[in-house]
Amino acid sequence: MKLLLVEDDADLSAALARALGRRGFDVDACMDGAEALERVRHHQYDVVALDLSIPGIDGLRVLQRLRSGGDHTPVLILTARGAVSDRVVGLNAGADDYLAKPFDLDEFEARLRAIARRHNSARELVCGTLRYDRETQTVFRDARALDLSPREGALLRALFAKPGHGVSKDRLHALVFSAGEDVQPDAIEVIVHRLRRKIAASGAEIMTLRGVGYLLCEAAAP
Repeated sequence: MKLLLVEDDADLSAALARALGRRGFDVDACMDGAEALERVRHHQYDVVALDLSIPGIDGLRVLQRLRSGGDHTPVLILTARGAVSDRVVGLNAGADDYLAKPFDLDEFEARLRAIARRHNSARELVCGTLRYDRETQTVFRDARALDLSPREGALLRALFAKPGHGVSKDRLHALVFSAGEDVQPDAIEVIVHRLRRKIAASGAEIMTLRGVGYLLCEAAAP
């Protein structure tokens, strides 16, 4: 399970990363809101553990920006604020769960796994005759795996990861291309064009959301 831990207490962050690493988590850690947003933009995480009291862009605004941008990665809020009103604000902003400090490591792990499990309750996602196996990260058309280039696969998986939601071109660009890679302005459009040919007549289509990005959905009946 890939976890982004956003915590500005360096000692606590290091201790949690070590402990969760021993328990099978792949942990990325950062200490401020701006870096957290950049990490989520460039990587796909199973769950985010987000402290509210972080420097720069605070945790609540990070969460609000993620949700307003169409990112639905599960988020567990961590905070020393224990008041009911604070929990309500966090949950209403789009958090999946809330854990007040100090907390027990076993409970922290259990909550992380629970919200990730709820989010990924289905191993397979289906659109038309396309099937995305989350475990193997393979896209099938009927019973046959689609022959996709690494970039085509990354883009199609990104669309499958947001069922029913548009994915911005900026986020697709960040997920498909390496940071600093020199690519043409229309590179995403070229990959989408190739994918559309490969999934033609599959019952699924990639819709262009003008000014936003792209959406994978069931093809309209002829």
